[in-house]
Amino acid sequence: MKLIVGLGNPGEKYARNRHNVGFMAVDAIAATHGFGPWRKKFSGQLAEGVLAGEKVLLLKPETYMNESGRAVAEAANFYKLSPEDIIVVHDELDLAPGRVRVKTGGGHAGHNGLRSIMAHLKGADGEFHRLRIGIGHPGEKNMVTRHVLSDFSGQERQWLEPLLDAIARHADLLAKGRFSDFGSKVMMDAPPPENSERKDS
Repeated sequence: MKLIVGLGNPGEKYARNRHNVGFMAVDAIAATHGFGPWRKKFSGQLAEGVLAGEKVLLLKPETYMNESGRAVAEAANFYKLSPEDIIVVHDELDLAPGRVRVKTGGGHAGHNGLRSIMAHLKGADGEFHRLRIGIGHPGEKNMVTRHVLSDFSGQERQWLEPLLDAIARHADLLAKGRFSDFGSKVMMDAPPPENSERKDS
């Protein structure tokens, strides 16, 4: 069993924010692969389905970003999942807009959702995986909060929507742990905008 967690903030006010791209991605996976209805569980919204022949849980924490780890830990403890069974989908300032990268382990780089998950899963063996979706950095540290809590622009949505479709279409590779193949196919189907400089930090 795999747990794929999309990070974001609940409520219509935040629905189209850059910080909510994790929610958008798991919504796309659920719709594309016919997951069951979303229902309230584990301090969030949970949907169940199958990817690559394996049961997969999709989770959207409703605790706000800073407390995302509480929902993740509740689900992981209930189903006795290890960190290796968990994939967290989140926005990434340190990747150029439209780029994706899957990595295992590492720090939180100031992302409050990751910080919370790391705190709540402390003491567990292994590391969880992260599907990082690039939103770019605004250039100044004091502009970060406004940047992540602002909606994607109309121009950004031109690459965002095909990217979400590609992530959903190839989610079976994500569930199988074939992260390199997943990344290659997503970038092939939804190449980042031409002015999106490569940044692999």
